[in-house]
Amino acid sequence: MAGVVREAIGGPGRSAPATAEERIAQQRAAMEALESRSPDGHDEEVGGVPCRVFRPRVQSRGTYLHFHGGAMMLGSPLMNDVQNADICRRFSVDVVSVDYRLAPEHRFPAGADDCLAAADAVLSGRAGVTGEKVVVGGESAGGYFAALTALRIRDELDAIDRVCGANLVFGVYDVAGTPSNRGSRPSDVTDILDDDTSGFVEDYYLPAGADPRDPAVSPLYARLDRLPAARFTVGTADHLLDDSLFMHARWLSFGSPAELAVYPDCVHGFTMMPTALAKHATAGIDDFLERAFSV
Repeated sequence: MAGVVREAIGGPGRSAPATAEERIAQQRAAMEALESRSPDGHDEEVGGVPCRVFRPRVQSRGTYLHFHGGAMMLGSPLMNDVQNADICRRFSVDVVSVDYRLAPEHRFPAGADDCLAAADAVLSGRAGVTGEKVVVGGESAGGYFAALTALRIRDELDAIDRVCGANLVFGVYDVAGTPSNRGSRPSDVTDILDDDTSGFVEDYYLPAGADPRDPAVSPLYARLDRLPAARFTVGTADHLLDDSLFMHARWLSFGSPAELAVYPDCVHGFTMMPTALAKHATAGIDDFLERAFSV
């Protein structure tokens, strides 16, 4: 979801935006401040979709297909450019980070279709990266698109056998809003998300009349069989805590392998913070990626 500090959406020293359009504009400006460009990345079209692409200097072990966060309305791959360059170097894998179309200018399914188009190009060998072993992953809205893309790879591309992992970091899997997303959290630590985030995203991400509990919209309601091993990472202060708890349980119940890492009093986006728990979480993700690409 919108990994933006509260000051960017009307906190101290800044007046609250009067309209939804102003709120989105303020959040987009705040997200741009998180962007940086690695000299190792390349701007390329993959499946007709703009992407940031990284290739290792040695033979590639596979491809990490990454989706950035931002409530499906904000952000770009440049928010993760440095981290993706590091993943490429340390794991000797290609990295493709998808610059999918954003709502509300491009409502569902535009962004999801871009993610699938990029996945199709990677898996078919048309992207100039290794398509025989793919891990999908992302943070927040990126976790949402990673899960949704894995399901569509299974159902529409019939290529789920080449997806060897799903790195799902504090993702949103129920656009209608889980209890924690609506404010019922086990931690009273102030999160960077608000209690109204789910309703705001539903209103401005989905087209009029769309059912937010349609499995095509919210992967929590989909059949989760025949999926690759997944790692779910989330904190107890995160408004998206229940999304990971529920999705992990359903992933397992359908017979798909999954692991869950929950961190006490950690907020949305905590893995980017300089804390001991963030370091522990990222080390766990690194271990998962190593195991996935070693299968």
